[in-house]
Amino acid sequence: MISPDQVEAMIKAGLPDAEVQVEDLTGGGDHYQVTVVSSQFEGRSLVQQHQLVYGAVRQAMSSEAIHALALKTFTPDAWASSRLA
Repeated sequence: MISPDQVEAMIKAGLPDAEVQVEDLTGGGDHYQVTVVSSQFEGRSLVQQHQLVYGAVRQAMSSEAIHALALKTFTPDAWASSRLA
């Protein structure tokens, strides 16, 4: 079982400037919904953004410590716009 704080730390290790919100969807510590805001997403497709996040948690996913990860990724500008809507 991995805690939300551990998931956040893994993502921040891979994307140091990221703002990360992690929600445990089942209470079991293996299904998470994650929102990540990072300037490293600038100019990248949604698939590329998700690949960056998956790269940061690759080891936990391959060991099945994380079974499912629902991602929402934003650039800082897109995040600011989504908050205004």
